[in-house]
Amino acid sequence: MTPSGSPVEEAADARLLAVDDTSLRLVDLALSEDIGPGDWSSRWTVPPRARLEGTLVAGGDGVVAGVAVAAAVFRRLSPRVEVVPLHADGDQVKAGDVLAAVRGPARAILSGERTALDFLRRLSGGATFARRYVDALQGTGAVVLGAGNGTPGWRLLEAAAVRAGGAEAHRLGLHDGVLLRGAHIALAGSVAEAVRRVKDQNTRGLRVEVEVDSDQGVVQAATAGADAVLLARADPAAVQAAAHALRRLRPRPLLAVAADVTPRQARALAEAGADAILVAALPQGAPPLPVRLALADR
Repeated sequence: MTPSGSPVEEAADARLLAVDDTSLRLVDLALSEDIGPGDWSSRWTVPPRARLEGTLVAGGDGVVAGVAVAAAVFRRLSPRVEVVPLHADGDQVKAGDVLAAVRGPARAILSGERTALDFLRRLSGGATFARRYVDALQGTGAVVLGAGNGTPGWRLLEAAAVRAGGAEAHRLGLHDGVLLRGAHIALAGSVAEAVRRVKDQNTRGLRVEVEVDSDQGVVQAATAGADAVLLARADPAAVQAAAHALRRLRPRPLLAVAADVTPRQARALAEAGADAILVAALPQGAPPLPVRLALADR
């Protein structure tokens, strides 16, 4: 057992490791893919009653996300695995920092190690990537949005990782926001008609957003009553022109820019007048944050 007074014993205020049902189903799928009919390496070498203790350790500087999901991986294999978080989602960590302590049946810990680390690395990488953009936009008043086209099955987790990094999720899916693109507008006949049809049926109170690629489109969407305009031209001059056109309108819709840009480029767009930058690579293009399971000496 861990000695009294260790970080594990002192973490009396550890956050609850709650995971939603959708994420649990994803955990089960991941474990099924990895373990299949059995982890023979562990089953054929490790005694059934053997126990292990270890820590999840950051291998680089970054932002934590996904500790609860990593814990859920181990607990799905054995409810006797105990995971004590020493950092919560959104915490900034340095290389070598302990994210959580793990102890329990050795077979469950060894069988769940790879899957737990996959979740933790990927989600912490997304949070770290988001924080870079958030830090770059400090003082501009603009917000960072994660792209809405998340990984199927991962969208709730990816959105949580984006929020852990200080950014906001654009849309989880087609159900929680209206985004009118070129095809919608063409089939409706015009921007004004597309927006009118949505407003006539929008009993859910969803935000109405229109994607445009010109100053004329910006004005059309705003005049039609869109709540937000998504400009698909990521250059400061275009953003400045769009922002200037919107200043004359009341009420003024939010001006977002969809961009495949670096943090420095994102700041230039914000300084040109964008209220929000939708980063195309966030979170799917984020590099993972290195994390390892360090086992205690026996």
